[in-house]
Amino acid sequence: MTATTTIKDQLRRLVELQTIDVEVYRFKNELQELPAEIERLKGEFENKKATLKHLEDKLKAIQVSQKSLDNDMKSKEDAIAKADASLALLKTNKEYQAKLLEIEHIKADKSVIEDKILLGFDEVEAARKAVDTERVVVAQYEKDFLARKKEVEDKVAVIRDQLKVKESQRLRLTPEVRPDLLGRYDRILQNKGGVAIVQVNDHTCGGCYMHLTDHLLHQIKMYGDLVCCDMCARILYLADEL
Repeated sequence: MTATTTIKDQLRRLVELQTIDVEVYRFKNELQELPAEIERLKGEFENKKATLKHLEDKLKAIQVSQKSLDNDMKSKEDAIAKADASLALLKTNKEYQAKLLEIEHIKADKSVIEDKILLGFDEVEAARKAVDTERVVVAQYEKDFLARKKEVEDKVAVIRDQLKVKESQRLRLTPEVRPDLLGRYDRILQNKGGVAIVQVNDHTCGGCYMHLTDHLLHQIKMYGDLVCCDMCARILYLADEL
């Protein structure tokens, strides 16, 4: 077997290897991107839950405030009742008038509290509606999130199986490539994002689209060694001659 035939044969093997590696790199990229998609969806779901928690806390705070107002109201009512009961025990008109004034002040305070309680009813109702609405949203979002999560996880499992097949094919093919040429190929593959060898298309590099000189094309046709593009450093080959 001549040197020319050997390089041409090696180019064929590298082209086959590149076909496999395109899939390998694609699968590996997807395996990186898909978990990130799950994390993004999880983040959105957590934000929805945080919104619901905020609304629930707001409702709870309003309810606590209402309970406090109710206690204040009960306290004022008790104070009024106690003051009313003490009127019969007073001996002077001055004391009687002072107690009446005190009762009026307590009643005024009670009226303010009543207004706040009435306003609080509206706030509680509005807050409760907001919570109920958001709970429906969160429940639906959780359902969608879990469905999408399972879909992505199933896809990941399939891709992993496909990747194993391609990696197995690669292992069967690499022994047919000279170690020195395989080393060059692998370095370019890593540096160029999974594309190490490209075909020449009408005097143009299939990787970076740079115009190739006649001298470079002549070197490729000589098949004395692997020839790389001066611009992108990828290995070049002529599809028609392989």
